[in-house]
Formats: sequence, structure tokens, C-alpha cells
Amino acid sequence: MRRVLGGVTVVALVLGAAPAAAAARPDVPSADRVSWLADRLGRQTLPERDGWAADGPGTTGGSAATPERTRVVHSRAELVTALGGDNAADATGKLIYVDGVIDGFEGPDGTPLSCTDLADPGYRLDAYLAAYDPAVWGRVPPTGPLEEARVRSVANQTRQTQINVGPNTTIVGLRGARLTGLTLMIDRASNVIVRNLTFVDARDCFPAWSATDGEAGNWNSQYDQISVRRSENVWVDHNTFTDGDNPDSAQPVYFGRPYQVHDGSLDVTHTASLVTASWNRFTGRDMLLLIGSSNTVGPDVGRLRVTLHHNLFDGVLQRLPRVRFGQVDVYNNHYRLGGDDFQYALGVGVQSAIYAQNNFFTIDAAVDPADLLYDWGGTAVTERGSWVRQGGGAARPVDLLAAYNATHDPDLASDAGWTPTLRRDPVLPAPLVPLLVGPLAGADRLPI
Repeated sequence: MRRVLGGVTVVALVLGAAPAAAAARPDVPSADRVSWLADRLGRQTLPERDGWAADGPGTTGGSAATPERTRVVHSRAELVTALGGDNAADATGKLIYVDGVIDGFEGPDGTPLSCTDLADPGYRLDAYLAAYDPAVWGRVPPTGPLEEARVRSVANQTRQTQINVGPNTTIVGLRGARLTGLTLMIDRASNVIVRNLTFVDARDCFPAWSATDGEAGNWNSQYDQISVRRSENVWVDHNTFTDGDNPDSAQPVYFGRPYQVHDGSLDVTHTASLVTASWNRFTGRDMLLLIGSSNTVGPDVGRLRVTLHHNLFDGVLQRLPRVRFGQVDVYNNHYRLGGDDFQYALGVGVQSAIYAQNNFFTIDAAVDPADLLYDWGGTAVTERGSWVRQGGGAARPVDLLAAYNATHDPDLASDAGWTPTLRRDPVLPAPLVPLLVGPLAGADRLPI
């Protein structure tokens, strides 16, 4: 018997079927054998018409990887080796299964590293805070030896915690797999699939003080959990993104601003395009999805085409997503939002073209539906079929754009200038979205 759930063909095995070990591929080394279901999942390609990543040649990842490039990894060192020795240019097909917990702060010998271990000898946070206190330094960017030492410290951390992914790669988590304290960098690496992983706490040990960011300055961190740059045809599916027990809300305040140690969950920038993010769970984070990194009109124009469908945004604050330039299809997602620090859901940026359809918003009583949109310099958004359940009340259809325009100036126009055509299945009525997305979105929901 077969049924399709979340873009995955689930095979219902009857009792008495052959055990998984008997179904493992005999041509794969015994240490790297996985169950028949895991092998089928690892070699699955993005279905036709499933969002922007299905455009052009489609997204097949490492589905055709040979046995010698099919690996089960248990440590940072094994992951780097399986990816081709940290060589992002390695275009050989690679199918990588993550088993257990892989920590980006794991040293070459397996010893855990700390931020202190990665710091340049010339860097100390207390000295940095004393030197660049705005009361002493002023509202100008930091310069001098301490800032230079911080930059060298960032370079140390990047070499340690940023894992470079090459083209034609699939990375799949076995049940319970976690990537903690690291960034998957997909840069100039098209045709990549990342599935069934829990990403935890991609922390920045050395945030930068940006004195001119906003009226009061801000701390800015560098490391996303997944960063997609200068790449095409990327599918990110059934993953969970969290800060774990190190949330931004627990960070100290320096210079009157929160010490920001986390950046995005999944950022698509630097001319990247043709990305589908489906059935993911984003929980308890601040900044999630930045699509387009600059307001500068240039090579991003005509790029940054992204589809977001059947994702759960749970207790998160902003960038759900924030968009510049790109044609971004946002449909059948569930948003559970609220709290004193909530900012907005859909950020309408410069020349952005968001098409938001049949999304469901569960919001606190204090959240105004008018504030689910935010104008970051855009002019239009297509928004239709949204439903809202506010403060435990009854769910009801709400025209979010009309609510926004009634309380904000200038108005946003109602036509983003395009209509999505790359959708595999019919769009669900919004009231059905929480019933399906809640149980099925995130890691460890796939039959593996």
C-alpha cells in the first residue's frame, strides 16, 4: 500500500517483512549500510513541479552517488571527509547519512573546543567592550587592534564551524541526527538536498558591534544554520531549526543592545536561486529566512526565486521570510506567533515579489494581524486566503494586506506581478494547514 505525505512516498510495510539489515544494499561497505527505507529516501529526488527548485534541470542531489561516495558519518571529521575534504568544488555525486550528533566545535582529535580556544590571542571580550563603548568610542565603526583581533578570531571560527558542501550532494539525517554549532555553507554548489536533520545553536563566538546599524547600533552575528549562496536547485526538506538551550533571549545586553550570537536559519543570498524549503520546523528563533542580502540593485535582480510550503514557524520573531528582489512563493505554512519580542512575519523588501496564499496564523491576543506584514522598502505583495486564530478565539479568514494598509502608510499594492506555476499538489484550504503541518513538519517525521 502506498500513500503520499509531504512529497515522500511512504511505503507501509506489513508485519513479517524482511528486517532492515537484510534489505541493505550489498554493494555498500558494511559500516555504511543503511536500511532499505533509508536508502530509498536518500536517493529520492525533488518531485517534478515541487517549487522553484524543480525549475530547469530539477534537483537530484546525490541520488546517483556510487557506493564509494555513499557514507554514514558520525563526527565532524567524517562529515568533512565525505564531502570531499572540505572541497566545495568537488562535483562528484555524494550521498551522506548523518548518524547521531555532529558538533562543529569538535576538534580534529574529537576534543570539544570552546570560544576561548578559537579566539585570537589579541582578543578579549571585556577589552573589546571597554574599547568600543559608544560613550567612549562614539557612534562610529570599531577600528584598531582589538577589532582586527576579533576579525582574526572570526576567521578561526569559520575554518572550524563552517562546513562547505559541494554540488550534487544529498545529506540526510538518520533518526535523531543533529548538527550542532555548525553552518552548512552551500556556495557555488548547485543541486543539493538537505533532509531530516535537526540544526542546533549555530552560535557566533565573536559578534560584531555595528555602531551605525539603526538608531542605537546593534550586535550582528555571522553564522547561519544553512546558507545558500551563488547556487541553484537546492531542496531543504523536513528539517528542524532551533537554538536549543542557548536562545537569544538568554544573551546579555551590551551597549544597551542584545548581544546577538545567532544569525539566520536558512538564508538565500548572493544571487542564489531556485530553492524549495518544505515541511521544515523553525522553533524559538529570532531571525529565520533572509532572501537577498542587500538593497543594492544589481546581480540579484531576476534571481532569489524561492518556494516555502508546509513549514511550521513556531515561537519565532521575524524574517518569515524577509525578501529582496526575488519571486517568493509562500503557501500552506502554519505560523504560531506571539510574545513581547515578536516583530513580523512577511518582510516586503526592495523589488520583492511575495505571493502568499492560504497560510494559517495562530497568534497571541496582543498580536495585531496588521503587523504580520512589514514594509522594508517594497511596493507590493500578493496575499490571499489567509486565516487567523487570535488569542484562542475562533479561526477566521483575514485580509492581511487590507489590515496592514488600514494602519500603515504608504499602502502596499495587491499585485506582486506574477503567479506561481511550480506547485506539485493543489493548494490546501488554510483551515486544514495546522492539521497537516503540525504532525508532519520537521525532522524525524520521515520513515527512516
